[in-house]
Amino acid sequence: MAFAQIQKHAHWTYTFSKTDVKAGETIDLIFTATLDKDWYLYSSDFDPDLGPMLTSFAFTPNKSFALVGKLKPQNPKTKYEEIWGGNVKFFDDKAVFKQSVKILTANPVIKGSSEYQTCSHTSGLCVPGNDDFEFKGLKVVADAGASTQTLTGSTPAEASTVAAAETTDSTNQETANITIKAGDSSEATGEKIAPKIDLSREDQGADKSLWGFALAAFLSGLVALLTPCVFPIIPMTVSYFTNQTNGKVKALLYGISIVLIYTLIGTVVSRLNGPAFANFLSTHWIPNVLFFAIFFVFGLSFLGLFEIVLPSAFVNKMDAKSDQGGYAGIFFMAFTLVLVSFSCTGPIVGSLLVASAGGAVVKPIIGMAAFSSAFAIPFTLFALFPQWLKSLPKSGGWLNTVKVVLGFLELALALKFLSIADQVYHWHLLDREVYLAFWIVIFSMLGFYLLGKILTPHDSPIERVSVPRILLSIITFTFVIYMLPGMWGAPLKALAGYLPPQSTIDFDLSKRVNTTAAAGSSEVSKKYADLFHLPHDLDGFFEIKEAQAYAKKVNKPVFIDFTGHGCVNCREMEARVWSDPEVLKRLQNDFVIAALYVDDKTELPEADWYTSKYDNKVKKTIGAQNADLQIVKYNNNAQPHYCIVDQEGNLLVAPKNYDLNPAHFVDFLESAKTAYKKL
Repeated sequence: MAFAQIQKHAHWTYTFSKTDVKAGETIDLIFTATLDKDWYLYSSDFDPDLGPMLTSFAFTPNKSFALVGKLKPQNPKTKYEEIWGGNVKFFDDKAVFKQSVKILTANPVIKGSSEYQTCSHTSGLCVPGNDDFEFKGLKVVADAGASTQTLTGSTPAEASTVAAAETTDSTNQETANITIKAGDSSEATGEKIAPKIDLSREDQGADKSLWGFALAAFLSGLVALLTPCVFPIIPMTVSYFTNQTNGKVKALLYGISIVLIYTLIGTVVSRLNGPAFANFLSTHWIPNVLFFAIFFVFGLSFLGLFEIVLPSAFVNKMDAKSDQGGYAGIFFMAFTLVLVSFSCTGPIVGSLLVASAGGAVVKPIIGMAAFSSAFAIPFTLFALFPQWLKSLPKSGGWLNTVKVVLGFLELALALKFLSIADQVYHWHLLDREVYLAFWIVIFSMLGFYLLGKILTPHDSPIERVSVPRILLSIITFTFVIYMLPGMWGAPLKALAGYLPPQSTIDFDLSKRVNTTAAAGSSEVSKKYADLFHLPHDLDGFFEIKEAQAYAKKVNKPVFIDFTGHGCVNCREMEARVWSDPEVLKRLQNDFVIAALYVDDKTELPEADWYTSKYDNKVKKTIGAQNADLQIVKYNNNAQPHYCIVDQEGNLLVAPKNYDLNPAHFVDFLESAKTAYKKL
């Protein structure tokens, strides 16, 4: 009986930002959801193509109001979900959304429906929701410039006349339902609501939090110290402070000045990094191709093709100011260091700023503060303790080696940005095997470089290979060998956040083997096979009646997978449980699979629509009909939800939900087989 329940874990209230308004005035509609303990609700403002169902509100068209701007979630949390390979936004305990509207008439009729998804932190279940909403209790008075009468009791026609001068687009509300959700446009404004693709999910795959990004920035600062533009400057700079009065105080000020200069750069970037800019980064090919070009140029610079330098006149002017002495001179001395070292630090700093360009406002500031702290610490410490200088290794060819290694890494990472644009616009320039081929060649060349088999313009001949270079080359060639099977379809899970999708590969050996071994329903024409695909090359259906008809033909039970595009735990079950050999063997041989997506928005022909007995709503889409089947027939609305039934749809055993133990899933399948044989 634990499986036979309709769940609802978000409880909504609908209020106005104020209850007395004038005709033509703009107010906020406030949607508030109180969430059950240990349940969370996905927000509306992250990549709609990432996976989970975003919260959306569809307004019933009415001349009494007009939407203004976008739906605004109020301070959602952000977390990295590994199964999606990106960041999602969500609410715990309480969720608040605001939508601005212009009130056009008295007695405004503001109602519609919402769609959302709640998931459990503890059980792994996800439950889609669909509620109707209506805002009541608003008192509308005439604009003082038009009339002093109260419009609360007037007819819509009268109120519309009074408010006519206040709006020009109210009639546009008649044309269609207005749905505020990711990727759609507002009928009132024509503006895009949210990005089609979130760049930050690619950039933050390795940095799963702001702390992770700060750590990466700090390590980048340490790496920058080991470049030939910076390392030789350390002893020259430190010697200046050892001969000064108040040298230790000035050394501290010098380090603080370096941090302030870089943090100022991050602050400027953060001011430019508003929602509109992040949306542009996410939705357009231009910034992604531009970032590819930036990384590519930086890579060539590090390899020694040319040097990126600032105008000498500007650098000399700052250097002259540093000679003035005093505390102001210390600041300009730090500024001069930043400028002189730009040819080596510029590509690293630029890469960090690019990586944070689609993130929160604070991210560029944190990144630059962390980078500059690592960059400034050695200068400050050696100035405070000059005797440590004796322990510094001597400058030499190893500095250029660090720079060249960074150049290879910049080239490899540049492809990631080009890949994003390639996937969004379907150019097919960097399909998975082409992308992998580039990485295999780049890292192979890096390995040969570390062994001294390749020299760049600024390298000296290598007579003996040091132990650190040998160890690094071993790691590099191991990585290359790991990537090689990916050319023929190996999943390469460790690189999932960086590679194009598996489906873009032209020759997938594992798929060909599975296809050769599979038999049965693959020869049967199936509905929606162009829209959906089963994992692990399993063969099955995406419409329940077809699955049941085929099950009668082959005398097998039906394995119903109630799933969703936005169900993170469904993907985890497929990756960790369905892939188990014992589970996969049984799914392939003993059952007819029906994967029913409950959140798919594909609208069916009108002849296939029907009105649900459960909520008296017309079910127009594939997802709505599948969700209705799960509720009406199996009295459940959570995903993942697995039902094994006979050819008439009757349960053979109790359904199963989220459980990452493959042995438990094997027992579930075996018990269903036994029950079916008894029939």
